[in-house]
Amino acid sequence: MDVRKIIGWNLRRLRVERAISQERLGLEADIDRSYIGRIERGSENVTVATLEAVSRVLNVHVSELFAPVDPGAIPLRALKGGRPPHE
Repeated sequence: MDVRKIIGWNLRRLRVERAISQERLGLEADIDRSYIGRIERGSENVTVATLEAVSRVLNVHVSELFAPVDPGAIPLRALKGGRPPHE
């Protein structure tokens, strides 16, 4: 797995673990939501500044985005879409 795929895998894992949508992550990191999606798919050469912004929002050290991925790991399911119902 190349580095872009590793970063994308870890970004998605950390984001989903924290129940943060791509849209919310993008807003808080001042990055376009579609760019977050491209990073997660491993199709972007992301900058250090972007990694720093994302890790700040996720409250992790940047190095967490480079953690080795278990070859047998199963991709995480997407978060449920849409807004929560009003009570």
